[in-house]
Amino acid sequence: MLFEPENSLIDQSLHARESISTTNGDGFGIGWYAHRSEPGVFRDVLPAWNDENLQGIARQIRSGLFLAHVRASTGTSTSRSNCHPFRHGRWLFMHNGQIGGWWEVRRAIEALIAPEFYRLRTGTTDSEAMFCLALSNGLDEDPERALARTVGQVERQMEEAGVERPLRISLALSDSERIIALRYSSDRRSPTLYAGTGAETLAATGLGGVGRNCLLVLSEPLDDIDDSWTRIEEASLVIADKDGIEVRPFAPEPA
Repeated sequence: MLFEPENSLIDQSLHARESISTTNGDGFGIGWYAHRSEPGVFRDVLPAWNDENLQGIARQIRSGLFLAHVRASTGTSTSRSNCHPFRHGRWLFMHNGQIGGWWEVRRAIEALIAPEFYRLRTGTTDSEAMFCLALSNGLDEDPERALARTVGQVERQMEEAGVERPLRISLALSDSERIIALRYSSDRRSPTLYAGTGAETLAATGLGGVGRNCLLVLSEPLDDIDDSWTRIEEASLVIADKDGIEVRPFAPEPA
């Protein structure tokens, strides 16, 4: 799934077609659910296309639900603690995009994180801060409202700090039963998000049985077959589970 398709995630790490950053070589990560209650995570700072360990474990891991991410830094250091996905309990979280003026609002946003979740923070990225803030806002109880509260709080802090650069979000998270994804921005230019099965591409790479039974939520299509993919519009929340994909309108909750 990671290496074989025409426009695989590993291929995107070298030359993404729709990303602002064509090359995403500042680390990578995969998180997957298997026989334990908490997900497994493997992250490193090497470019995804140049890590033999990733190739080795990708051939061995079997999972009914996984998240994978390649990173292009937006100003924070290249370190394992800054690589996605981030994990807490049964949750996995990863993000494309940026909080505009992060260094101007970082302190104010981090102050909103509940102490029990701030202790989880080991890196310096805005993405990890958003995850901790979403947990503080009740991610376990109501993910949709937690995300709405989180985005509303971030926008409020940006406004109070006079930040003119945009907030851009394309994120995905999972609790082992579903994938929840969000596409939202303050300037309607958030990173792309698609959903589909990729059945034809997976069949061509020998994964046809997988393609008939899976749902994919991803930044770029795996192939150029237009009718295989649904482009997720701005201000949309996606919920993908064993029953299919639902897309709902999204609006931040005023802080």
